[in-house]
Amino acid sequence: MNTQSPAKEKKYVPLIVAATIAIPLVVTLLAFSPKLSLLGDFDYHVLPMVNALINGSTFFILIAAVIAIKNKRIGLHRALMTSAIALSVAFLVSYVLFHAATEPTPFGGSGASKAIYYFILITHILLSAAIVPLVLISYVRALTEQFDRHKKIAKITFPIWLYVTSTGVIVYLMIAPYYPQ
Repeated sequence: MNTQSPAKEKKYVPLIVAATIAIPLVVTLLAFSPKLSLLGDFDYHVLPMVNALINGSTFFILIAAVIAIKNKRIGLHRALMTSAIALSVAFLVSYVLFHAATEPTPFGGSGASKAIYYFILITHILLSAAIVPLVLISYVRALTEQFDRHKKIAKITFPIWLYVTSTGVIVYLMIAPYYPQ
């Protein structure tokens, strides 16, 4: 197995650190910023459904990627993981557009459903921030052919990424009835 030195990984560290800081910072700032209409008359309220579809697709792509690597289909695994990352970037762009242009939608449920919603939402948000460096480090280690180190971090990254993508769909399904029509 070809494993290059971790020195090859070092050139990616500034990018990983920048993304790890910038993404949660931008998302947090959006919560408190004035709303903008960046796309004119575009109906931004379609974006949460698009985001749920992206999250659901990413979930299944991640599962397919793990199956591919377990079957030693490295090229397919690489293509699926690159697709999962591309979908995550598309999700982020869509999410930022939506939250830059719309007011937050309060959850209208009560009782147990409200407690469940907020538990899922809070864990989803926290792990969404945590997944950014894990995905980037996993990807860089594969890119730099540090496969032993890639495999170690991927075992941590995979279940968290699956949780984030699946709870993204669940949060959408729970809040969707309360979106403005």
